Amino acid sequence: MRTKTHPFDPAEHLATPEAQAEYISVALETGDPAFIADSLGVVARARGMSQLARDTGLRRESLYKALSAEGNPEFATIMKVVQALGVKLSAEAIQEM
Repeated sequence: MRTKTHPFDPAEHLATPEAQAEYISVALETGDPAFIADSLGVVARARGMSQLARDTGLRRESLYKALSAEGNPEFATIMKVVQALGVKLSAEAIQEM
């Protein structure tokens, strides 16, 4: 008997702004630019990409492309998306050992 599987979409599990912010924070901690861009895209899909496009003034198709693991968004795009999502980026000093 075959087991039926379905693709996992984390956007379906990020229902609250707190969960969305935590998801982005974890991505930021990795330092992986592709994962960071993708995490913003996941949160954007959870909230609604069409609304994000209106809020940022960017085309929906451009956002899908830029906010994917293969995308390479400009920093200005990242900042527009972060502002429209209502989250903030923060920095802290890395403790040397």
